[in-house]
Amino acid sequence: MALFENLSDRMNHIFSKLRNRSKLTELEIKQAMREIRVALLEADVNYGVVKEFTAKVSEKALGEEILKSLTPGQQIVKIVYDELVALMGSTHQKLAVGDRPPTIYMMCGLQGAGKTTMCGKLALYLKKQGKKVLLVACDVYRPAAIKQLKIVADRVQTECFEMGQIKPLKIAQEAVKYALKNGYDTVILDTAGRLHIDEALMDELVGLKKEMKPTEILLVVDSMTGQDAVTVADAFNKQLDITGVIMTKLDGDTRGGAALSIKAVTGKPIKFSGTGEKPEDIEAFHPERMASRILGMGDVLTLIEKAQDAFTQEEAEKLSKKMRENSFTLEDYLEQLESMKKMGNLGDMVAMIPGLSGRLKGAPQIDEKQISHSKAIIRSMTPQERRNPEIIKASRRKRIANGSGTSIQEVNQLLKQFEMMKDMMAKMQKGGLRGLRALKGMF
Repeated sequence: MALFENLSDRMNHIFSKLRNRSKLTELEIKQAMREIRVALLEADVNYGVVKEFTAKVSEKALGEEILKSLTPGQQIVKIVYDELVALMGSTHQKLAVGDRPPTIYMMCGLQGAGKTTMCGKLALYLKKQGKKVLLVACDVYRPAAIKQLKIVADRVQTECFEMGQIKPLKIAQEAVKYALKNGYDTVILDTAGRLHIDEALMDELVGLKKEMKPTEILLVVDSMTGQDAVTVADAFNKQLDITGVIMTKLDGDTRGGAALSIKAVTGKPIKFSGTGEKPEDIEAFHPERMASRILGMGDVLTLIEKAQDAFTQEEAEKLSKKMRENSFTLEDYLEQLESMKKMGNLGDMVAMIPGLSGRLKGAPQIDEKQISHSKAIIRSMTPQERRNPEIIKASRRKRIANGSGTSIQEVNQLLKQFEMMKDMMAKMQKGGLRGLRALKGMF
């Protein structure tokens, strides 16, 4: 499911009644505000936050210049967008870097929030920016916590520093010495979590903060727990004065209430969000992009960033040339499937294209099984068939299906997908709004 899908659907329904109206009455605007209030509450947004948000929007929406505007509906959408952006923190808050190495990031949170996994994701994110990152196992209480961090470190190809089940403060101090000696400029402390907030947990974290003086204290919360995540963030912030929040499982939370509430309740920004299970599934949190997604306006910048991570410059140039020359083959198609798989859920990507959000319910995911079948089918073709798929008639399709251990239906489906992708590329190659309209029409 797409991020904020339920809330986005509700907002789009509300605004569909306002857009393109040449005149709106005060009563109609008040009705829309009531519907927005209900939509936010159903999205599990904090009640106090909803009350303040709708009050601000109502005050601006009922202003004389809006009521007399030629496009009042569009003006109200803009007001809601601006207030959503402000609610989530206005702009992306980058991670601070220490005055001298190593920069220390202290990760904290309750058990089950995905803190240890997020340590690895953050390490990979920082490695892509040229940092040399050391993961440190300071969770000495949870069974297998140290082993889990080692596995995470191996996946992102960085080192895990551990000293067994001794005092976490001693581990952190020795890790910093090790980092300085071995050229690590960034240290991530994976601290202990609990099933609930208790005095012992907080005392340990306060002690680590006092002695280690971390550059950032990042709280990892599970967005799927809704307002419980906001309560946890508020409690940790009061004890530790955290510098930011990382939300996990945001890809699975179609309501998004916690994401819309945390900044308003704690005063601390969301800095990153987890959007999947793979190590690269971490996004910098941009309030303006999130607001755009919620209102169905797409998120082109994030889509471009995902594409840049999935495709090298050389691959992009090669693909562009083939598009211009109309020489895209089934072998090229297979390469694109592999690259698209790195970008994540196809439905989420399509939702980032302006004008397509909310129109493609249940867009297919490209999974490992589908990729494996595609490989097998294409490898069962002759070089001539790969270059000229139009020659693949009934007898050839039966042979390819037998050779790949698939069905004729699956072969037909692959060939149809290939033609759809060629069509999409041709339309996107035209560029501009014309190309986007053609793409929208194709879907």
